[in-house]
Amino acid sequence: MPDSANILNALHAAQTRRRFLHSAGYGIGLAALSQLMGNAKAAETSADAVILQSGKPAHVPSKAKQCIFIFLEGAPSQLDMFDPKPKLNELNGQPLPESLTKEVRFAFIKKESAVLMGSKRVFTKHGESGMVFSDYLPHLATCADDMLMVRSMHTDQFNHHPAQLSLQCGRPFFNLPTAGAWLTYGLGSESQDLPGYVVLSTGRGTSGGASLWQSGFLPSTYAGVLLRSQGEPVLNLANPPGLPPSLQRSGLDALRSLNQSRLETVADPEIASRIASYELAFRMQSAAPELTDLSGETQATLEAYGVNRKDPEIKASRGGGPGQYPAFSTSCLLARRLIERGVRFVQINHASWDHHSNLDNELQHNCGMADQPVAALIHDLKQRGLLDSTLIVWAGEFGRTPLGENRMGTGTVTGRDHHPSAFSIWMAGGGVKAGLTYGATDEIGWSITENPVHINDFHATMLQLFGIDHLRLTHRHQGLDARLTGVAGHVIPEWIA
Repeated sequence: MPDSANILNALHAAQTRRRFLHSAGYGIGLAALSQLMGNAKAAETSADAVILQSGKPAHVPSKAKQCIFIFLEGAPSQLDMFDPKPKLNELNGQPLPESLTKEVRFAFIKKESAVLMGSKRVFTKHGESGMVFSDYLPHLATCADDMLMVRSMHTDQFNHHPAQLSLQCGRPFFNLPTAGAWLTYGLGSESQDLPGYVVLSTGRGTSGGASLWQSGFLPSTYAGVLLRSQGEPVLNLANPPGLPPSLQRSGLDALRSLNQSRLETVADPEIASRIASYELAFRMQSAAPELTDLSGETQATLEAYGVNRKDPEIKASRGGGPGQYPAFSTSCLLARRLIERGVRFVQINHASWDHHSNLDNELQHNCGMADQPVAALIHDLKQRGLLDSTLIVWAGEFGRTPLGENRMGTGTVTGRDHHPSAFSIWMAGGGVKAGLTYGATDEIGWSITENPVHINDFHATMLQLFGIDHLRLTHRHQGLDARLTGVAGHVIPEWIA
């Protein structure tokens, strides 16, 4: 019995000590958590601080302050626009050596019967720089000395959506912030009445959808806001009949009070985003209609952008159907107006440039749509003194093959397949080295021979143009300091003036 009593006493003492340590540890944990939550509240309970963050300092001085990103979904053919290959024309109809295609993946091309396809385009040099453009782009050619042409882009993805995510987000995964979201997060927005990140979309819609302007793990306020170029700028933005502004304001004040109370309790930054989104929508009710009202623009400006152009007839639906010429022109003009109103990042999307067939006709159609208004945008920004501070980017998710498309069930070869190994983009304004053609591909446009540029290098350099060190622009996510360029990316100093 004495031994049993000693054992029971020892067990009781052990349980008492365990209970004390558990409760004390729980209390200490609560105290630490309370302190952390207090710090979080101090940093994040102001909706205005979370959302606006205007005038945030860059890491280094820079010229670029705003960006217009022209995304041509589907991948334009660089071989018919920017990168002439006379040798490819000489070898038209001939197969490539098996050594070049053995380890290459194609979306549709059948390797055993694929042959090279030359271009019918006529290329000429333009400007003092001698930059080369095809005859499909006569208006953009007048901007040669304002542009940086990059002929040596490459990406890891050969299908559209993963490649589009890589171009916009740095990696081919969902729930990652886009470059526009990162830039707005890093620098804030100077516009009080419009979103910091605006998306204008024409054509049949991108295959990647809203994932191409998402905020990912950043607060949702940094996501792109889709504005329509025709009709009501944002669906359901206007008040329903019978709702006076004073009553709406009272309702928003009550809603803000409830959300603010919850925010102070849980310190969830998404609640701050919600508060500020309601407030921004209220201010946009007057700002957005004024933005899309073009009645104050001169007739010369409207004609320069081609706002009232008619579409040429074409038997194809890939470009998005009728009305794309005036719609795209209007988007370019709205982009300038958004820049004037302090919007940080404007993304213009058009789908599609995915020319597996009918390349000559459909590419001509799309180039005719984009050439005039984009050139007008460059000239307009330059004339207004805004080009130096506005970076314009023209890019697709990858390029097109020098091989003609020969998928099963098709007749003559009339298009090109996906080509991630070598393609072209260009930039203008924003402190880029104008008149420079950077990088080169081999004599048929198959591989890069000089100065390869990965998507992550492009992003690192784009951020640098805005004075942002891509290694320092981070956000804590799942225990890691995540960034746009992931674990890669190098700044290309030759691009910076």
